[in-house]
Amino acid sequence: MAPHAAPALSVERAARVKAEARRLGFSDAGITDLTPTPHGDALDTWLARGLAGTMRYMHRQAERRKRPAEIVAGAIRVVVVMYNYAHEDAVEPPDHGHVAKYARGPDYHQALRPALDGLAMFIREIGGPSSIARAYVDAGPVPERELAQRAGLGWIGKNTMLITPMRGSYTLLASVLTSVDLAADPPFRADRCGSCTKCLDACPTAAFPKPRVLDATRCVSYLTIEYRGPVAPELGSATGSWVFGCDVCQDVCPWNQKFARTDGGGLLPLDPARAWVPLDTFTALDERTFDDQYGWTPLARPGLSGMRRNAALAAANASRLESS
Repeated sequence: MAPHAAPALSVERAARVKAEARRLGFSDAGITDLTPTPHGDALDTWLARGLAGTMRYMHRQAERRKRPAEIVAGAIRVVVVMYNYAHEDAVEPPDHGHVAKYARGPDYHQALRPALDGLAMFIREIGGPSSIARAYVDAGPVPERELAQRAGLGWIGKNTMLITPMRGSYTLLASVLTSVDLAADPPFRADRCGSCTKCLDACPTAAFPKPRVLDATRCVSYLTIEYRGPVAPELGSATGSWVFGCDVCQDVCPWNQKFARTDGGGLLPLDPARAWVPLDTFTALDERTFDDQYGWTPLARPGLSGMRRNAALAAANASRLESS
């Protein structure tokens, strides 16, 4: 196979790949090249300021994040796919902890993998026997949001989330890096956040020092998922009822309030009933039982000790509200 297909062939191949992505259950797909990302200096500054917290893998991956062509030797294109996970919240019951929308079912890293591997196989089939197509589900050094914007799927909002017209930001991103020459989509250039700052203003821990800059060390999602130590009292008191992740900056976004839709399909079965978990749940579990009940879900990431800590914070916050 020639390294660069004729223009008409690359356009036809791109259309087939995007159609296959939708057939496999993804909400949408876009294609772009692997030239260096335009925000490399901002990434360096963010890391130097310590805003990644204990996520040391961000430092290890930084150079390849800035130059995605170095991730997979021989790759020249990336197919970025989205999966929509929007659904309604259940009514808050007393003495329960809140779980982020995407985590109310199986671990999406595993749940999306079969369909993404199927897309990679399809790309290799249309490209020929020497073709490369490697799948990544929110893993490794792939800068998904920047590539998604460059692939025309949406813009990066002030809360650093990718926002897609007519769908909002409740989407998971995955990608296939490939050597097959596929016609690239035009980037999404508009910033449709305008003067709105609802996401920044609503953040319970003031985790955004400025638009499109997240201080992970203050983010409720980071504190309840990635961070392993004791949470500082001034931050713990602001995490509210969240025991895993946080949806606040997305819930208040006008694009989600107007356009988020529950068309996710069956790749990631989510149960709205799992939006809330009794706060005494994790106290009563041992490691084996926790693994049986939650090892297949994102809640396995902080582990039993992390979920006990998070539930204790939520219980303390609930007690303060009752006594005030």
